[in-house]
Amino acid sequence: MTEIDHRIRGFIGENFLFGEDANRLGADESLVQQGIIDSTGVLELVTFLEADFQVKIADDELVPQNLDTIHNLVAFIERKLAAATQLA
Repeated sequence: MTEIDHRIRGFIGENFLFGEDANRLGADESLVQQGIIDSTGVLELVTFLEADFQVKIADDELVPQNLDTIHNLVAFIERKLAAATQLA
């Protein structure tokens, strides 16, 4: 498990699973279809990602391909961080 994965799972566990172990979630399980997050939860998740990883997420990036699974979230943040590093 990467540091990004760990931090995302920690946030999901604390805020949506109410302390349950988020490590039980499969990396490719849909957070929406599992009923873990809803549209309001997505906004909370985006706020966390922007603050914790210091990235800016554009409206057109608010799609399931980026935000619906742990795997997609980790890959999305890795791409955002890599792009920010290239710009620096």
